[in-house]
Amino acid sequence: MKRILVVANHTLCEQHLLDELHRRRAEGTVQIHIVVPASHPLGVWSEGSVRADARSRLAEILDTLAIAGMVTTGEISDASPFTAVGDVLRQRVIDEIVISTLPSGRSRWLAQGTVRRLERYGLPVTHVVAETAESMA
Repeated sequence: MKRILVVANHTLCEQHLLDELHRRRAEGTVQIHIVVPASHPLGVWSEGSVRADARSRLAEILDTLAIAGMVTTGEISDASPFTAVGDVLRQRVIDEIVISTLPSGRSRWLAQGTVRRLERYGLPVTHVVAETAESMA
């Protein structure tokens, strides 16, 4: 069984990521753990509202994947995706990381070099990019 860590926040429930996870399932048995970094949006926000929004997206994707018959767990974590992944890797054995971001130019994670930084953990990293213009940063 391949253990996949998915890192996503605002793009968590979008079709590009669902397609990638369905493709992985078609290749063999997978166990998926989702970490949602509670990233702070631009403008006015509160820690409570950021976590509530992340929790809502996580619940939606967990329900969607459960209906598809995928073994999936998840958690809300540190605002930094790099730190969030490190926290998970200290507690779980993971075979691969899948990170979902907004397109270049709109993604703060890409501007911060997050994909490259995740490769430092020594695991294969697959980067999928949201296609919708409706997504937030």
